[in-house]
Amino acid sequence: MKKLISLIIPCYNEELGLGTLYGAIMEVAEKMSEYDFELLFIDDGSKDNTFIKIKSFAQNDNRVKYISFSRNFGKEAAMYAGFCNAKGDYVTVMDSDMQDPPSLLPKMVEILEQGEYDSVATRRVNRKGEPPIRSFFARAFYQIINKISDADIVDGARDFRLMKRPMVDTIVSMCEYNRFSKGIFGWIGFKTYWLPYENVERAAGETKWSFWKLLKYAIDGVVNFSQAPLMISAWIGFLFMFLSILATVFVFVRKIVYGGSVEGWASLVCIILFVGGVQLFCTGVMGSYLAKTYQEVKHRPHYIVGQSNVEEVIKK
Repeated sequence: MKKLISLIIPCYNEELGLGTLYGAIMEVAEKMSEYDFELLFIDDGSKDNTFIKIKSFAQNDNRVKYISFSRNFGKEAAMYAGFCNAKGDYVTVMDSDMQDPPSLLPKMVEILEQGEYDSVATRRVNRKGEPPIRSFFARAFYQIINKISDADIVDGARDFRLMKRPMVDTIVSMCEYNRFSKGIFGWIGFKTYWLPYENVERAAGETKWSFWKLLKYAIDGVVNFSQAPLMISAWIGFLFMFLSILATVFVFVRKIVYGGSVEGWASLVCIILFVGGVQLFCTGVMGSYLAKTYQEVKHRPHYIVGQSNVEEVIKK
């Protein structure tokens, strides 16, 4: 019996590049005739003709399955929906913009078939075509999160990885609402082979990830996988408490030795404003963790399905 390979393909306003992606996957599928393929497209509430394009694929190819969300829930929700509903022995996540080359699949499958590894993950060896400031902050993020968390995230790592069924089942079992898949992949362990490749530019369209969206995503990753910001806030509070004690002693001694009132109202106001800013910063850090907790305890679904041709869609 042939093994089934499931390709999870999150899509958001990608109508221009889907034809190219589908054609590339078909070429790979023909070369890998010893395997069956399942193409699971997740339409993340696209506003263009992405969903129409996906349905046209499904009409002519029974290997194409789709789940269309009622609105845009984000890539993390789309990936989770794919993991929950993929039926393959091997499962992979693949971006719809061709930056995750389908041509790497034969090599990835070959490595998994050797039996030594549970997943084959891809990483870019360069960031050709990416703005320098974005590359700088990306590298800084990987260095920081690896130092302050238990998540093992390789610099240049992509979501594009081929996984065996036990690893996929473990990911599905982690049903947290605030998801950061790169961190989850590293946190759960399993033996991973890192496959390097040259950066590939988008086949069509424009990236949906602006600098500020990436920054927010990075902050979410830190908050989801590390308590370091809370500890930093606590140490800052302790530091300023210690400094305030020293200042009190200094003012008291100066009063005894020199007498008179202490001058410097302007500098005092500046200090008060600075300390107040630090307090608000620490409160904001704690508020971020509290907000995440609030979202978790509401137990809202990760996504809402609008349309689908998947039998008995698993909704979480």
